[in-house]
Amino acid sequence: MRVAVIGILALAGCVSAQPAPEVAQGAFAPSYQGVQTRLLDGDLVNFRVVMSGARSVEDVERYAECAAAQYTLIRGYGFARHVRTTVKEEAGIWHADAVYTISPALPRGLRTIDAEVTVADCGVSGIPTV
Repeated sequence: MRVAVIGILALAGCVSAQPAPEVAQGAFAPSYQGVQTRLLDGDLVNFRVVMSGARSVEDVERYAECAAAQYTLIRGYGFARHVRTTVKEEAGIWHADAVYTISPALPRGLRTIDAEVTVADCGVSGIPTV
């Protein structure tokens, strides 16, 4: 009996576990509700975005990043650096308040974006820009 139990346990370890079915969630259907842009000082720009249907903070931050990238190109620059973003959600409506610096050359820092590449990626992802 003991050998049979050990054999069953050994075989159980060989069977690949199937992932648990995910909880059914609606399809991702964001509603991008606008961007307000404000030049703070020279190369420092504030972006306020509003959306609903976000899955998480990252979706709202990405919307702000897309707006910043397009604005950077509109101003004739090629790069931006993320300074900060705050996000809040009320009754399913998400608000982000983001600040970026824009520049013609790659700025110092870890959170820089190539505006042209980012705008192209946003287009492929269906995220509108300014």
